[in-house]
Amino acid sequence: MKVSPPRSEAELLERARAIAGLSMAELAARLDAPIPAQARRAKGWAGQLVETALGATAGSRPEPDFQRLGIELKTIPVRPDGRPLESTYVCTVPLEAAEVGHWEAAYIRHKLARVLWVPLVGEAGGHPAERRIGAALLWSPDPAEDAVLRADWEELMEQVCLGRVDTLTARHGTALQIRPKAADSHARRRGVGASGAPEAMLPRGFYLRAGFTATLLARRYALGGGQ
Repeated sequence: MKVSPPRSEAELLERARAIAGLSMAELAARLDAPIPAQARRAKGWAGQLVETALGATAGSRPEPDFQRLGIELKTIPVRPDGRPLESTYVCTVPLEAAEVGHWEAAYIRHKLARVLWVPLVGEAGGHPAERRIGAALLWSPDPAEDAVLRADWEELMEQVCLGRVDTLTARHGTALQIRPKAADSHARRRGVGASGAPEAMLPRGFYLRAGFTATLLARRYALGGGQ
């Protein structure tokens, strides 16, 4: 089922309100979309279904999901008490010094400038089709959040530029972390090696820690920010 892109933030939020309370199985039925038989084959399925329902247009292109509005969509699995079940993938990590630049122009900052969070509520380990769509939240980092993200990004990028990407673990960073991100173990990208020379290495991704997203969601919903 093809859904036209929203023409305004208000229209996008109205669409998000219209699907809140539905299970993912019910949304799939509305969109005449198949449901994966096994949970392990459903990775990314829920997010793609919500993208379709709301009229996201970017697909796999490196642009905000709602291109005209400059808004990124992030579905986030949460427990019934609202706590996120996992970290949230944002984008790939630049592994060459020439790609890094400055925080003000960083691709990850652009991706996080305006985000529509859509909670998917359910117990850990259940099938994504059983999750229920929660109230959406439209978010932009406040100055304090931007400062935390910037500090993490600068620290992590310094290690990448010094050829220390292999020493970075999920423990590094307060809000952001870097983890391997590849479709298979054979994928490689050009990056800075420990000797300072270019070498092929496993792609990495930026992730928002669950603790960071838990805090931002709890604070905004407590202030009545949920749509």
